Amino acid sequence: MMKNNQPEVWLRGALPDIPKLLQPAAHALLQSKEEVFKYTEDFPEALLWEKPAGRASVGFHLQHITGVLDRMLTYAEEKPLSKKQFEYLRNEGVENPEVKMDDLTHAFSEKVDEALKIFKNTPEAILTEQRGVGRKQLPSSVIGLYFHAAEHSQRHIGQMLVTISVLKP
Repeated sequence: MMKNNQPEVWLRGALPDIPKLLQPAAHALLQSKEEVFKYTEDFPEALLWEKPAGRASVGFHLQHITGVLDRMLTYAEEKPLSKKQFEYLRNEGVENPEVKMDDLTHAFSEKVDEALKIFKNTPEAILTEQRGVGRKQLPSSVIGLYFHAAEHSQRHIGQMLVTISVLKP
């Protein structure tokens, strides 16, 4: 595994141009991004879709954290999900031999970079504005959506690490 002697991202100081209230979400997403590459380094491609004890595969976790982040960013912009997003959601965790580890890790990395650009351009004044989630338009806020995307990513990184630990020889 890749060795990193730096402290966790949240202990490295403020990120430039990210609003103060979004620093924790940005730190968590960057931590997730680092850990995705750290934990999947040298993970056998043949095990990407394995489901130990019937639990989610590494491939699912990688697809899911990318998809959730994408969906939360869409809801924060007060937009409905697109057909492409619904198709992506339906295919999360569906084994596809054409989808490789590099595809999944880089897709998440790019989505994190997109989120950070959005954070940089988000005025703190709108963070508490209400936003609806899903077809039922369940109540949330801009900051709630950003925070959920970050904490949800962290949760699945932990689950993915356990799966990797069980599967990796």
